[in-house]
Amino acid sequence: MSDASTIELLFLGTGTSAGVPMIGCHCDVCSSTDPHDTRHRTSVVISYAGKNVLVDTPPELRITCVKNRVDLIDSIVFTHAHADHIMGLDDVRRFNTTGGGVPIDAWADVPTHESIDCCFGYAFRAPPPEMRVYRPQLVRKVIEGPFDILGKTWTPIPLLHGRQTVLGFRIDDIAYCTDVSDIPEPTYDLLRGLDLLVLDALRWTKHSTHFTVEQAVAAARRIGAKRTLLTHMAHDLGHELTNAKLPPDIQLAYDGQRVLSTGR
Repeated sequence: MSDASTIELLFLGTGTSAGVPMIGCHCDVCSSTDPHDTRHRTSVVISYAGKNVLVDTPPELRITCVKNRVDLIDSIVFTHAHADHIMGLDDVRRFNTTGGGVPIDAWADVPTHESIDCCFGYAFRAPPPEMRVYRPQLVRKVIEGPFDILGKTWTPIPLLHGRQTVLGFRIDDIAYCTDVSDIPEPTYDLLRGLDLLVLDALRWTKHSTHFTVEQAVAAARRIGAKRTLLTHMAHDLGHELTNAKLPPDIQLAYDGQRVLSTGR
């Protein structure tokens, strides 16, 4: 990175909850030889000042981190607690090891922490000193408003995912908004003046808990970011064919893509 203001996004996964290819499906996209059509469950690493912040811990976390040479995570942020966004959490224990045994801050709102505790409560409890157990060591951090991670302010972005309120996040002039079916009116004020917007777009046809491509494009146009990348795609969207139908400033993201923003 060129300076402390530069932010890099690394897309570990850009796929829907079933991933692409899907089990038992042999459609053109699931059978595609284009690597852009292989999509792990959605997650991103946001890096700045030499530090890495992981957003969500999907089931393929180990696979995608090894593939993209993500050797160290300094903090974790959760958007919500659906299985495709949390079920790889146990794999973060490896980052405790590569980080010298230091506990890792894990940021989430109260409902998300409560759900995570059902499966991974042990990750927030230090084992007795005499026990030699290999498990994550996390520090519970509760999102109640804007918060600081490693010198940058993260602003939570309330979004609707069906009937559930989930969080996107804004860091400087970047916003990451996955799993969106509607954007509340007050939230649009938090999305002004963006350099880069990452936004949910599941498929062409209507869905109860996700934006369609058309809905995502309309929201992106209203927000007016200089560049928009779409994520959380199903197998309905072939990478090359879909991008050909989209404006140049609104395109599908893909697994392994790295994007730089100069921030502000």
